[in-house]
Amino acid sequence: MWTGEGSRESRHIVRFAERFAEAPTVMVGLSMWDIDHNHTSRADIAAEQVTAEGFHLVFRTWGDTRIARVRAEWTALGPVIDDDHWQLD
Repeated sequence: MWTGEGSRESRHIVRFAERFAEAPTVMVGLSMWDIDHNHTSRADIAAEQVTAEGFHLVFRTWGDTRIARVRAEWTALGPVIDDDHWQLD
């Protein structure tokens, strides 16, 4: 159980299987959470530092919220590198 008072954060680096042509739009969400029902539920999940190669998946909570576990899902949408589209410099 993730307990305590105040701000708490868990940060994970996600690397895309294939590089995008530029930084994509990343959508994240919780697909499961196991929390203590005796305390207020506070949660924030975000994609930060998004690049063409990956991003930081960040989960935050604060106050007296008690977290046992969470599962996050993400989707990245953006232009991909196509072998048929190339140019000479």
